[in-house]
Amino acid sequence: MNRLLLFFVAFVLLTASAFRTTLPAEQSSAKASGEQKHIKWLTIQEAYALTQKKPRKFVVDVYTDWCGWCKVMDRETFSKPAIVDYVNANYYPVRFNAEQTEDITLGKQTFKYISGGSRGVHELAAALLRNQMSYPTTVFMDEKFNLIQPIAGYLEPRTFHQVITYFAQNYHQKEPFDQFKAGTYNKEFKADLASSK
Repeated sequence: MNRLLLFFVAFVLLTASAFRTTLPAEQSSAKASGEQKHIKWLTIQEAYALTQKKPRKFVVDVYTDWCGWCKVMDRETFSKPAIVDYVNANYYPVRFNAEQTEDITLGKQTFKYISGGSRGVHELAAALLRNQMSYPTTVFMDEKFNLIQPIAGYLEPRTFHQVITYFAQNYHQKEPFDQFKAGTYNKEFKADLASSK
Protein backbone atom coordinates (compact mmCIF):
# COMPACT_ATOMS: atom_id res chain seq x y z
CA MET A 1 0.00 0.00 0.00
CA ASN A 2 2.83 2.43 0.87
CA ARG A 3 4.55 1.61 -2.44
CA LEU A 4 1.36 2.36 -4.34
CA LEU A 5 0.92 5.67 -2.51
CA LEU A 6 4.59 6.57 -3.09
CA PHE A 7 4.28 5.69 -6.78
CA PHE A 8 1.14 7.82 -7.10
CA VAL A 9 2.76 10.84 -5.40
CA ALA A 10 5.87 10.51 -7.61
CA PHE A 11 3.68 10.28 -10.71
CA VAL A 12 1.73 13.43 -9.74
CA LEU A 13 4.92 15.38 -9.02
CA LEU A 14 6.56 14.34 -12.31
CA THR A 15 3.43 15.19 -14.27
CA ALA A 16 3.10 18.58 -12.57
CA SER A 17 6.74 19.46 -13.17
CA ALA A 18 6.44 18.43 -16.82
CA PHE A 19 3.50 20.77 -17.30
CA ARG A 20 5.32 23.54 -15.46
CA THR A 21 8.38 23.28 -17.68
CA THR A 22 6.45 23.05 -20.96
CA LEU A 23 3.95 25.81 -20.27
CA PRO A 24 6.28 28.79 -20.92
CA ALA A 25 7.42 27.20 -24.19
CA GLU A 26 3.81 26.70 -25.20
CA GLN A 27 3.05 30.31 -24.32
CA SER A 28 5.95 31.67 -26.35
CA SER A 29 5.02 29.50 -29.33
CA ALA A 30 1.44 30.80 -29.06
CA LYS A 31 2.78 34.35 -29.17
CA ALA A 32 4.99 33.51 -32.15
CA SER A 33 2.04 31.97 -33.98
CA GLY A 34 -0.05 35.13 -33.57
CA GLU A 35 -1.75 34.90 -30.19
CA GLN A 36 -4.83 37.09 -30.06
CA LYS A 37 -4.13 40.73 -29.28
CA HIS A 38 -6.08 42.63 -26.66
CA ILE A 39 -6.98 46.24 -26.05
CA LYS A 40 -4.87 47.54 -23.16
CA TRP A 41 -7.75 48.71 -20.99
CA LEU A 42 -7.01 51.25 -18.26
CA THR A 43 -8.98 52.54 -15.32
CA ILE A 44 -10.29 56.05 -15.79
CA GLN A 45 -7.88 57.28 -13.11
CA GLU A 46 -4.89 55.74 -14.94
CA ALA A 47 -5.94 57.27 -18.25
CA TYR A 48 -6.54 60.67 -16.65
CA ALA A 49 -3.05 60.61 -15.11
CA LEU A 50 -1.46 59.56 -18.41
CA THR A 51 -3.12 62.34 -20.40
CA GLN A 52 -1.67 64.92 -18.00
CA LYS A 53 1.81 63.86 -19.20
CA LYS A 54 1.10 62.75 -22.77
CA PRO A 55 -2.22 64.06 -24.15
CA ARG A 56 -4.30 61.59 -26.13
CA LYS A 57 -8.00 61.07 -26.78
CA PHE A 58 -10.06 58.64 -24.69
CA VAL A 59 -12.43 55.89 -25.72
CA VAL A 60 -14.50 54.72 -22.75
CA ASP A 61 -16.47 51.48 -22.80
CA VAL A 62 -19.28 52.04 -20.30
CA TYR A 63 -20.79 48.67 -19.38
CA THR A 64 -22.48 46.69 -16.62
CA ASP A 65 -21.89 43.11 -15.51
CA TRP A 66 -25.42 42.04 -16.51
CA CYS A 67 -25.37 43.61 -20.00
CA GLY A 68 -25.53 40.93 -22.71
CA TRP A 69 -24.68 43.25 -25.60
CA CYS A 70 -21.62 44.46 -23.67
CA LYS A 71 -20.33 40.88 -23.73
CA VAL A 72 -21.07 40.57 -27.45
CA MET A 73 -19.13 43.77 -28.12
CA ASP A 74 -16.18 42.42 -26.10
CA ARG A 75 -16.20 39.20 -28.08
CA GLU A 76 -17.06 40.45 -31.58
CA THR A 77 -15.74 44.02 -31.81
CA PHE A 78 -12.98 44.59 -29.25
CA SER A 79 -11.18 41.43 -30.36
CA LYS A 80 -10.52 42.40 -34.01
CA PRO A 81 -6.77 42.96 -34.60
CA ALA A 82 -7.24 46.18 -36.61
CA ILE A 83 -9.44 47.61 -33.86
CA VAL A 84 -7.06 46.50 -31.10
CA ASP A 85 -4.08 48.06 -32.89
CA TYR A 86 -5.88 51.29 -33.73
CA VAL A 87 -7.32 51.81 -30.26
CA ASN A 88 -4.03 51.04 -28.51
CA ALA A 89 -2.12 53.42 -30.81
CA ASN A 90 -4.56 56.35 -30.82
CA TYR A 91 -6.51 56.35 -27.56
CA TYR A 92 -6.32 55.80 -23.86
CA PRO A 93 -8.87 52.98 -23.72
CA VAL A 94 -10.95 52.83 -20.54
CA ARG A 95 -13.43 50.22 -19.30
CA PHE A 96 -15.89 51.66 -16.84
CA ASN A 97 -18.55 49.69 -14.94
CA ALA A 98 -21.49 52.08 -14.60
CA GLU A 99 -22.56 50.35 -11.38
CA GLN A 100 -19.25 50.26 -9.56
CA THR A 101 -19.45 51.55 -6.00
CA GLU A 102 -15.97 53.02 -5.41
CA ASP A 103 -15.50 56.80 -5.33
CA ILE A 104 -13.46 58.16 -8.22
CA THR A 105 -11.44 61.35 -7.97
CA LEU A 106 -10.29 63.06 -11.17
CA GLY A 107 -8.41 66.27 -10.57
CA LYS A 108 -10.39 68.17 -7.95
CA GLN A 109 -13.71 66.43 -8.55
CA THR A 110 -14.94 63.26 -6.79
CA PHE A 111 -17.67 61.09 -8.29
CA LYS A 112 -19.71 58.71 -6.12
CA TYR A 113 -22.06 55.77 -6.47
CA ILE A 114 -25.74 56.64 -6.12
CA SER A 115 -27.90 53.77 -4.94
CA GLY A 116 -31.44 53.50 -6.18
CA GLY A 117 -33.87 50.62 -6.24
CA SER A 118 -32.37 47.30 -7.21
CA ARG A 119 -29.53 48.97 -9.14
CA GLY A 120 -27.71 52.20 -8.64
CA VAL A 121 -25.45 54.17 -10.92
CA HIS A 122 -22.11 55.87 -10.61
CA GLU A 123 -22.15 59.67 -10.97
CA LEU A 124 -19.29 59.49 -13.45
CA ALA A 125 -21.24 57.10 -15.68
CA ALA A 126 -24.23 59.44 -15.57
CA ALA A 127 -21.99 62.38 -16.53
CA LEU A 128 -20.31 60.47 -19.38
CA LEU A 129 -23.66 59.28 -20.75
CA ARG A 130 -25.41 62.63 -20.26
CA ASN A 131 -27.87 60.84 -17.97
CA GLN A 132 -29.01 58.62 -20.85
CA MET A 133 -28.24 55.31 -19.17
CA SER A 134 -27.87 52.71 -21.92
CA TYR A 135 -25.38 49.84 -22.12
CA PRO A 136 -23.07 49.42 -23.78
CA THR A 137 -22.23 53.02 -24.57
CA THR A 138 -18.93 54.05 -26.10
CA VAL A 139 -17.83 57.50 -25.01
CA PHE A 140 -15.26 59.60 -26.86
CA MET A 141 -13.35 62.35 -25.08
CA ASP A 142 -10.65 64.72 -26.26
CA GLU A 143 -7.13 65.09 -24.88
CA LYS A 144 -8.31 67.58 -22.26
CA PHE A 145 -10.96 65.20 -20.91
CA ASN A 146 -13.81 67.06 -22.60
CA LEU A 147 -16.72 64.97 -23.83
CA ILE A 148 -16.85 64.64 -27.62
CA GLN A 149 -19.75 62.22 -27.90
CA PRO A 150 -21.31 59.13 -26.31
CA ILE A 151 -22.63 56.51 -28.73
CA ALA A 152 -25.19 54.14 -27.23
CA GLY A 153 -25.62 50.53 -28.25
CA TYR A 154 -23.69 47.65 -29.72
CA LEU A 155 -21.29 48.66 -32.51
CA GLU A 156 -20.30 45.92 -34.91
CA PRO A 157 -16.60 45.87 -35.95
CA ARG A 158 -16.88 47.80 -39.25
CA THR A 159 -18.96 50.60 -37.71
CA PHE A 160 -16.74 50.77 -34.64
CA HIS A 161 -13.61 51.05 -36.82
CA GLN A 162 -15.25 53.88 -38.76
CA VAL A 163 -16.16 55.70 -35.54
CA ILE A 164 -12.77 55.36 -33.84
CA THR A 165 -11.07 56.60 -37.01
CA TYR A 166 -13.52 59.49 -37.36
CA PHE A 167 -12.79 60.82 -33.87
CA ALA A 168 -9.07 59.97 -33.61
CA GLN A 169 -8.21 61.80 -36.84
CA ASN A 170 -10.47 64.79 -35.99
CA TYR A 171 -12.73 64.23 -38.99
CA HIS A 172 -15.61 65.10 -36.64
CA GLN A 173 -14.36 68.70 -36.87
CA LYS A 174 -14.34 68.67 -40.69
CA GLU A 175 -17.29 66.68 -42.02
CA PRO A 176 -20.47 64.87 -40.96
CA PHE A 177 -20.04 61.19 -40.07
CA ASP A 178 -22.18 59.93 -42.99
CA GLN A 179 -20.03 61.88 -45.45
CA PHE A 180 -16.84 60.55 -43.83
CA LYS A 181 -18.15 56.97 -43.87
CA ALA A 182 -19.18 57.08 -47.54
CA GLY A 183 -16.15 58.95 -48.84
CA THR A 184 -12.99 59.48 -46.82
CA TYR A 185 -13.18 56.22 -44.84
CA ASN A 186 -13.69 54.07 -47.92
CA LYS A 187 -10.74 55.72 -49.69
CA GLU A 188 -8.24 55.81 -46.83
CA PHE A 189 -9.08 53.31 -44.09
CA LYS A 190 -11.37 50.54 -45.32
CA ALA A 191 -8.47 48.20 -46.09
CA ASP A 192 -7.22 48.34 -42.48
CA LEU A 193 -10.20 46.43 -41.17
CA ALA A 194 -10.54 44.09 -44.16
CA SER A 195 -6.90 42.96 -43.94
CA SER A 196 -7.16 42.00 -40.27
CA LYS A 197 -10.06 39.53 -40.35
